Formats: sequence, C-alpha cells, structure tokens
Amino acid sequence: MHALRIHSLSLGCPKTRVDTERLLAGLGTFTPVDDPAEADLVFVNTCGFIAPAVEESVASLLDLAGRIEEVSPRPLLAAAGCLVSRYPRELSPELPEVDLWLPLARMADWPRLICEALGREAPAAGPAGRVLSTPPGTAYLKVAEGCRHACAFCTIPSIRGPLRSRPLPELLSEARELLSGGVHELVLVAQDLTDWGADLGVKGGLAPLVEALAGLNGLKWLRLMYLYPAGLTEETLRILSGLGAPLLPYFDVPLQHADPDILKSMGRPFAADPRRVVERIRTFFPEAALRTSLIVGYPGETSARFRTLMDFVAEVRFDHLGVFAFCPEEGTPAAGLPEQVPEKIKAARRDELMSLQASVSEGLLAGCLGRRLDILVDAPEPDWPGLFIGRTWFQAPEVDGVTYVSGQRAAPGMMVEAEVVETKTYDLVALI
Repeated sequence: MHALRIHSLSLGCPKTRVDTERLLAGLGTFTPVDDPAEADLVFVNTCGFIAPAVEESVASLLDLAGRIEEVSPRPLLAAAGCLVSRYPRELSPELPEVDLWLPLARMADWPRLICEALGREAPAAGPAGRVLSTPPGTAYLKVAEGCRHACAFCTIPSIRGPLRSRPLPELLSEARELLSGGVHELVLVAQDLTDWGADLGVKGGLAPLVEALAGLNGLKWLRLMYLYPAGLTEETLRILSGLGAPLLPYFDVPLQHADPDILKSMGRPFAADPRRVVERIRTFFPEAALRTSLIVGYPGETSARFRTLMDFVAEVRFDHLGVFAFCPEEGTPAAGLPEQVPEKIKAARRDELMSLQASVSEGLLAGCLGRRLDILVDAPEPDWPGLFIGRTWFQAPEVDGVTYVSGQRAAPGMMVEAEVVETKTYDLVALI
C-alpha cells in the first residue's frame, strides 16, 4: 500500500497549527501534496472563535469539497478542531460534503478515526511527535489547553474547555526534541500562558516553566505569547528579568481595551487602568517590545470611550498592535448587552486605530536604522532571488512585521547578523 497522500490546511491560531502537526505525526509516513485532488486525505483543522473565522472555515471546506468533487476515487475530506466542537450538531446536515468530523474532545483518536475511515491500518502508537509546518528555525510549544477565565466576549472556554496544563517533564522532553531538530526559537503558546501550572499545583506561575526551558542547550530565542495581564505579577516579572538570554524581552499582552467601564463589562483584569501592567513590564524590562490586541465597537463604546482607547495607544506606543471589530458571538454574555455599536462605526474605528498604530510603528522602526541585529531567516523571498524573509527579536512569527535580509550567508533556519539599511511602516530591510 502506498504512503498516505495528505493535503492539510490549518486555520486560526498557532495552537491549532500544533494540533495539526501532532495529527500528521500520528498518521505515520505520508506524502504531502499541494493539490487536494491528488490526495487520499484532505484534512482541515478549523477555527470557530469568532464569526469571520467560522465563515472562513466553512468557505475553505466548501472550496476543497468542490475541488475534489469529480475525483475518482474521491479523497476523504475530514474536518477537525474548534468549529467542529462549537457546532457539533449543526454542521453535518449543512455540510454533507464533509466525510469525517473530528471534535477536539477526541483529539487523541484523530489518527485512528482517519485511518478507519480510509480503510487503512492505524500506525502503532508511539511517542507523541510533530511534523513541523513552521520555518526551519522556529517551533511553537503549546504548554496548556483550555482556559479558566470568563471574559464576556469569548467562546474559547466553551469550545476548548477548562485549563489543562501539560506537565513540565513532558514539555522539556518535547522542547529538547525540537531543538535537536535544528530549531533555534521556541514560541510558547496557550490560551493564557501566565496560567500554566495553576491546575497542577505549581507554585510561582509561569516562572518555573520559563526558567527550566531557558536552560536548554541550543535554544537561542524563547518567546512568550498570550500573556494574560493579571498573571504578570511583580514577582513573576522579577524572576523573568533575571534570566537574560535566551528569554526575549517580548511581551504579548492582550489588553482588549483601555476604558475602565468597557473593561469591567468585558470581565477583564486591570479594569481601573491597564497602564499598570504596561508600567510594571517596563519597570523590569525597560527595553521590552510590547504587542497587544484590542477590540473596538464593544457594546457601550461611546465616542468618548473610544477616544480613551486612542489616547492610550498614542501614549503607550506599542511595538505591535492587532485590532478587531467586536463580534456578538452566540452564547456569550456580551452578545446580549444593550448599546450594540453599528458595524459601520466599528469598521471606521478599527481603521482609525490602525492608522494611528501605523504612524507609531513607523516611528519606532525608524530608530533601528543603522543598527546591527540578529536575524532568524525564515524563507526565501519568492519574487526576489537572493533576498530572504526573516525576523529580529522583536518580531514574532506570523503576526508581526518581518525583516528582509540579503547576503551570501543567509539561508532558511540560520541566525545571521545584519545591518538595518531601510525601515518601513511595519518591516525592516537589512544587509549581512
């Protein structure tokens, strides 16, 4: 029997990407194919967090179903992940084109269920591994599943369940395996990274995990993503500030808003003043690169409250900023709140905030001109031979700007030193 031919698509966040990488490893030896019509299995790991993600997932499934409709024998179309778990009963009648539905609660069984549907023998269970889909120098390390918070706008706890931290020995083993495969950068991800270990009785919050990982041989960059503001206590930051390299002074803290009334309605911490967490980080890490995500158009967001948010962004000067228009998600308390903001106003506010951030980013990056920085090279630039796409320490994969770098010593997976010769709104250009 030939090796399984797989066309896979992972939508949404890096946590979903990790789930896909584990699934592929669990299927044993396979051949990846770009054309779904040439596959035995078309696997889609869906996102169902907000309405646009639901729409993208459904559209992707329908598109792939159309591309394999006339193929004989027809590939198995399998849908997995958040969308499947959010709408366990509604999807099957609406999307009969999908052959196999794989909810998150049965993730450990995904390889077996797929093999059964294909009429193939499932590979023998072995150590949990991953088939990386990231650039060669980088890998995500998912340290926990689920969330125990109750933000009024969020569907994640209902989809992914309560917090379930992975034990430290398991994480260290996986990290060592990734580093032995040539990875230089580990990006820690969870729904709330600062909550790791709370369900395991670990004292000290995130700090013991970061301390242990920072000591691993071969690790050059350790990046922290999805840090809930309340979890960044003075004690945690004090311990982290003493570690030094490879821990990067990069903090991804989703604040969501700056107006105290909106934050209180959201059920967010630091409702009185989100500046406190920013000041706390900068006290221990004066050079910190800060990323946040914000929601505009939340119910009750008046013009004055939006102006509070604009003033906050102008004052803090985040290195990176994601802005999302509020989606009234079914089943969340926020969906039933009064004073819902019209879609047109949401879009205008998002554009205004991103315009402000573009100016902030351009100014911050201009200060990098002439500096020599370490660049982790991700991939060749497809349209310019000899040019590569990489990132410096304050640019996280997939969500931030990039550094375009050229020079004879550049290659994917390499860490190189280069001089910044040009700055743009969100990107840098550097020469080795």
